[in-house]
Amino acid sequence: MLARWLQRQWFQRRLTPALWLLLPLLLPVNLLFVAVAAWRRRHTRPLRLPVPVVVVGNLIVGGAGKTPLTLWLAGELRARGWCPGIVSRGYGAAGGAARPVMPHSPAQEAGDEPVLLARRSGVPVWVGRDRAAAGKALLAAHPEVDVVLCDDGLQHYRLVRDVELAVFDRRGAGNGWRLPLGPLREPLRRLASVDAVIGNDFAAQCLAGRTPAFAMRLQPGEFWRLDEPAQRCPAAALRGRKLHALAGIGDPQRFFATLQGLGLEFVAHPFADHHAYVAADLRFGDDTVLLMTEKDAVKCAGLTTGEAWVLPVEADVSSALTDLIVEKLRGRPIA
Repeated sequence: MLARWLQRQWFQRRLTPALWLLLPLLLPVNLLFVAVAAWRRRHTRPLRLPVPVVVVGNLIVGGAGKTPLTLWLAGELRARGWCPGIVSRGYGAAGGAARPVMPHSPAQEAGDEPVLLARRSGVPVWVGRDRAAAGKALLAAHPEVDVVLCDDGLQHYRLVRDVELAVFDRRGAGNGWRLPLGPLREPLRRLASVDAVIGNDFAAQCLAGRTPAFAMRLQPGEFWRLDEPAQRCPAAALRGRKLHALAGIGDPQRFFATLQGLGLEFVAHPFADHHAYVAADLRFGDDTVLLMTEKDAVKCAGLTTGEAWVLPVEADVSSALTDLIVEKLRGRPIA
């Protein structure tokens, strides 16, 4: 509840009156966060993998579309003859040791986003608190991999990266302050050192400065049934029914807006990002139909006996971004 309230305060154009009132309490924490982040960056011993690394991350707390972009990039690189693998922190995963993620791995053991990546990407996926160690383990198990994609990890400086992508969604940079007064993990001037800024339903040029900026749209696919994934359902078939929609992502309203764009009327149930669902969260009556994101679906299977449909999305980005990345990968210094 507190986290949701803070996010509402953060994603305004300036400090809200509530944050001004809390400034004497939050400013010392903000200064400590900035100091610790700077110390960690200066004293981290980086590790370069024997293959190039592309980090897909963001500056703000919470999701902004990194996972769909990682999936898109994996497909783009495969189409151009590369053999990618993916590493991730595995938010909420049990333990921190490097290990592989399978399409059937439990989300509570591997994290919700890594399981989704394993199901959708068709490439090896490994998780670990230390992304550099996860990358080494992935390459040892899959020597055919010639480029590593890091889903999140822009601030994980232990892993040397050859390309950095910073993703923003429609919330932008919020009030422009760093934690806990605002949503930023790093200052906006950090964007001058990344290779590209991607705006997910957001005009990234307003933040990118001289850094190349690209637009991204998440295109909805056809609903598939949670308890029978081979079964499909067009949005039109759901209109007029009693619908409830849940979303435990960085910006739940983004999912709800997508459903509205499909002409659906529903009761919205936003949850915190990476929410650990229990059966009670999914009980809205026997005559209702439940709608959810793919990220939520990896945690909700088996929790509901009613009718539930999952909406997949695909990132739509200009192939010029792939051109930029491939050019940088080919010019990478030899390890």
